[in-house]
Amino acid sequence: MRRPVARNLAVLAVSAAVVSVGAAAPPTPDTGPVEKTPVAVGYGGAVASVDPDASAAGIEILRKGGNAVDAAVATAAALGVTEPYSAGIGGGGYFVYYDAKSRTVHTVDGRETAPLTADRDLFVENGTPLPFAEAVSSGLSVGTPGTPATWQTALDRWGSRTLGPLLKPAERLARDGFTVDATFRAQTAANETRFRYFPDTAELFLPGGRLPVVGSTFKNPDLARTYAELGRKGVDALYRGDLGRDVVDTVNKPPVDPSSGWNARPGDLSVRDLAAYRARLQAPTRTSYQGLDVYSIAPSSSGGTTVGEALNILERTDLAKASQERYLHRFIEASRIAFADRGRWVGDPAFEDVPTKELLSQKYADSRACLIKDDAVLTSPLPPGDPRDPAPCGAGGTAAPTTYEGDSTTHLTVADKWGNVVAYTLTIEQTGGSGITVPGRGFILNNELTDFSFTPANPAVHDPNLPGPGKRPRSSIAPTIVLDRHAKPVVALGSPGGATIITTVLQTLTGFLDRGLPLVDAIAAPRASQRNAAQTELEPGLYDSDLRKRLEAVGHSFRLNPEIGAATAVQRLPGGKWLAAAEKVRRGGGSAMVVRPAS
Repeated sequence: MRRPVARNLAVLAVSAAVVSVGAAAPPTPDTGPVEKTPVAVGYGGAVASVDPDASAAGIEILRKGGNAVDAAVATAAALGVTEPYSAGIGGGGYFVYYDAKSRTVHTVDGRETAPLTADRDLFVENGTPLPFAEAVSSGLSVGTPGTPATWQTALDRWGSRTLGPLLKPAERLARDGFTVDATFRAQTAANETRFRYFPDTAELFLPGGRLPVVGSTFKNPDLARTYAELGRKGVDALYRGDLGRDVVDTVNKPPVDPSSGWNARPGDLSVRDLAAYRARLQAPTRTSYQGLDVYSIAPSSSGGTTVGEALNILERTDLAKASQERYLHRFIEASRIAFADRGRWVGDPAFEDVPTKELLSQKYADSRACLIKDDAVLTSPLPPGDPRDPAPCGAGGTAAPTTYEGDSTTHLTVADKWGNVVAYTLTIEQTGGSGITVPGRGFILNNELTDFSFTPANPAVHDPNLPGPGKRPRSSIAPTIVLDRHAKPVVALGSPGGATIITTVLQTLTGFLDRGLPLVDAIAAPRASQRNAAQTELEPGLYDSDLRKRLEAVGHSFRLNPEIGAATAVQRLPGGKWLAAAEKVRRGGGSAMVVRPAS
């Protein structure tokens, strides 16, 4: 088998050493506003997130002797302050952890769940599915939050600190405030109409009735008090305490401005739902790719299976030597096929028979890969195959379109001085979640239940993603850790972006591992996203290029997407060094930090 990866990684290690010159020193709590930088190289551990205050919170914990799990929780809590429209304790997520001592990968499924009273007609009214816009901003869309349980589960298993001290940086940030940037203002503006439906949301995020001003300080004292309560009482404050009762009351009687005329349909969340919630410890997905082992999250998320299947499909193509045109063509077609299979087979495994092992088999990938031709384009929606009984060249079932999935979320990646690594993606679903703020608590509730199919995508095809009692909606989240043949980390990464998470992680991995791009450049490269749809989405860097025209000549059809994903990653370098990498431009740029920058 060809092994371009080892050669490319050696080159990338040299590139990383060059990049490290001039890396910014890590902040301290008293140094004031933190600047963004997309790449940092050094020792003692690393943190990469979309936000400098959040990355600084993680670095603070690492500098005080905490491990990667501790720092990940601190970073996530800070993102709940500075990225409140993408994450927070009102949502959920998926946590992937590499343990350096045992050289093993573990995961936590912290996905939100439907109420125990939910059935497949959760979003059906008078025999008709609700309009998506009406379902989103309602109590009906809110699932039982999983984020606090994820933090506690990870800390109990692998952390070295208790929750209280890890929430202190975020508590301080919420109390003292952070500086509003253009992204925060733009996201607020995009949600302004629906935020005004809910008085508590408007009061918090539209101070004085106006959009927050870039450069101003945004404070959230309610959230600071909520974090302090969680720190004192533990996560039972949410799952069995007063905080949980406030969440239940808000979901079941959404506090709407009566003059808005908005019909915020009530949910049916109960204290029983909160008490019954558990974050799941489960085995990761594992895929062999070019001599490396790629680990990610298993269902209920489709991220690990879909990225893994696409990598297996691409395994037989020499992407290192392919032209840019052939590389993108093959990447697009592999994504199309993997999404066709995702839609048919992946749902919550507590309710659905998900053939995870078979979806990730090389035999099945080969039966699908032969569909790809270099001089023609597959037609979407492409029918799924049957991984339990692979047919020659993928001849399979009935096609179903890919359902909609919100495009927000946030991702963080952490490594520590002992070599432990965390890739953690957390979310409240779309930007702004449900739009409903819990009164007096300072955080927005998720709208994750809209990730369920409202009705079957195709009535003739079994849909594994219909609602059910206590069921987790399917996700595309794909936090990923890649290990070498010695079971040591090569790279860890992830991204927000709804269903585009899968293609973002896949493209970044192949750009880094196969195409030889330095990690920060693999993240920054213009993206394509094909999700078993008639058109492939392209960012401007590809849409405005001659390459698009050449691919159109083969039969591809494209539409413009201004921004796809917002990845962060860490890379292990020789001699105990880490490289942290984040976006250069997307979402205003990301924030990469290390404990001790290399000189």
